[in-house]
This record gives sequence, structure tokens and C-alpha cells, in this order.
Amino acid sequence: MKRFRFPLKPVATMRAHQELRAREELAASIHAFAQSAERLAAARVRVSELESILFACRRERLRAADEASFHQAYRRECASEVETHRKFVEARGDMEKSREAYLEANRRTKVVQRLEQRAVEAYRMEGLKSEQAEIDEIAGRRATQGLRMP
Repeated sequence: MKRFRFPLKPVATMRAHQELRAREELAASIHAFAQSAERLAAARVRVSELESILFACRRERLRAADEASFHQAYRRECASEVETHRKFVEARGDMEKSREAYLEANRRTKVVQRLEQRAVEAYRMEGLKSEQAEIDEIAGRRATQGLRMP
């Protein structure tokens, strides 16, 4: 029997490469999301530290120059936190898009894999049928030879 050859092998190879690229993009976007989350957490810590400094200054003597400089720093950090949060949300959206792209690439790869499995199974069944036909033919010849002998 001839050797099995899957006719969609180039398609399977191409889809496997696409899935690999999508997986790498997903990993990069997850990494970017994690870094963004860390930056957001750090920004929130800085804002809370400045808030505590501002409240502590108000309990003690009020120095207008210190109060003004801390307030300006606080406003800068709040603006930075808002920008960091925007980037965090953007990174989460990018991660979700990458995840969807990976799932689609994975689904497309699995479709070709299932087609290949079905083709292999059909090839095996064809081989088993031809072997069975050969065995039946040999058994039939032996049965007819056995009838002619006596």
C-alpha cells in the first residue's frame, strides 16, 4: 500500500505558524498588561503617600509654601495615576484582543488537525479492508485447493 500523504499539509503548517505567532503576541500582551498593572499599583501607592503627607501637614503647623509644593506634587501624581490607569485599560484591551486572536488561530489549527486525523483514520481503514480482502482471497484459494485434493 502506498504511503499516506495529507493533501492539506501546507495549510496545516501555515496555520501552525500563525498559531505560534498569535501565542507569542498573547504572551507579549500579557507581559505588557502585568507591567501596566505594576505601574498602576506604584502610582496609587505614591498618591496615597502624598495624601498622608498632606493630611499630616494639616494637623501640624500650616506652612503655605510646603502645602503648595505638596499639593502640586499631589496633582502631578494624580494626573500620572489617571494616565497610568488609561494605559492599564488599554493594555487589558490589547490583551483581550490578542487572546481572541490566539483562540481563533488555535481553533483554525485544530480544524486542520481533525481533518488530518479523519484522513489518517480513513487511510487505515482502507488499508485494513485491503488486507482483509487479501486474507479472504488466500483463505478462498486454500479452501478451493482443499476441496480438489481428495
